[in-house]
Amino acid sequence: MLAGLWHWTLLVLATSLLASCTPPTANTSFRLLAFGTYIDITLSDVTPAQATAARTHLERDFAAMQHAWHAWEPGPVGRINQLIRANSPPFAAPPSTLPLLRRAQQLAARSDYLFDPGIGQLIALWGFQGNPRSRPPPTATIQAWLQNRPGIQDINLNQFYLSSDNPRVQLDFGAIGKGYGISQAIQRLRSLNITNGVVNAGGDLHAIGTNQGQPWRVAIRDPHGAPDSVLGILSVSGDAAVFTSGHYERYFTWEGKRYHHLLDPRTGYPATGLASVTILSKDATLSDAAATALFIAGPDDWPRIAHQMGIEAALVVDTQGQIQLTPAMQQYLSLHPPHADYSSVQPMSASLRAKHSY
Repeated sequence: MLAGLWHWTLLVLATSLLASCTPPTANTSFRLLAFGTYIDITLSDVTPAQATAARTHLERDFAAMQHAWHAWEPGPVGRINQLIRANSPPFAAPPSTLPLLRRAQQLAARSDYLFDPGIGQLIALWGFQGNPRSRPPPTATIQAWLQNRPGIQDINLNQFYLSSDNPRVQLDFGAIGKGYGISQAIQRLRSLNITNGVVNAGGDLHAIGTNQGQPWRVAIRDPHGAPDSVLGILSVSGDAAVFTSGHYERYFTWEGKRYHHLLDPRTGYPATGLASVTILSKDATLSDAAATALFIAGPDDWPRIAHQMGIEAALVVDTQGQIQLTPAMQQYLSLHPPHADYSSVQPMSASLRAKHSY
């Protein structure tokens, strides 16, 4: 175990060079906007034609995914929530939502429903679907929600038909949609015969292949310092999806106490005990959901949930600054002195606005 007042998030090292008409020798980078954040794509060893095709396809793909999965704007998920709220009889689920919904149900069950995309109503009570509240919701309101404790386990999915006996269920894919979207983007790149690159959505990312024969380098920063403060580097190659959940991402302060967006469905309040969880796996969807689940599990129970979800590489930081690394994570991580030269490390992608559910 390591000690220190460290909280962690992620940024990717990638050289941003323009593609030319010469054979592929340099990296090509471009930026898109989806899910309330910038998505930075870096491709290594690609031709200009491949880079152009990748940008065209990914821009279209991300726009379609955001529309399909946004919980708080008109669209397929909004329609599902509306029908559940109205106690509708079984209805045909929109095809654009079915693969994500099925995967979310599987991962929620494996997490003992600590990761639960069915708590959208609770998220709305706290205001974390957009701009957070300035104070906690009334205790009675939280208790009323807990009496029914709606969740994704209340959704019945029979082939293509969906129903729920609990009208308070409200889907919100904010804790898995970005990971699933990045997974789809990686599949798109591979369909274009692109085997080396990174899709980085606001610091959560999936890297494939290598960076011109070298590992992709993912920097970990200290959020107590400047935004570009770097404490260590993950060196990854092949298939590496790195996601972090932290209590510093979205929060408000009331009477000297911080209330963050990672809500524990067992209590109705923000989870306690941990400051951040970083997950490394080969599956961006799994990494995204597991980062939330382990955070909510807390300092004592996260190893059990990690085992249930099939997570081997995890970095967990508690609110006292104590850090735990699994052996699988430790082999990728290199800690650095606080005044090392990180001039070559690109700052983390900046959101256009505060992150919100979609």
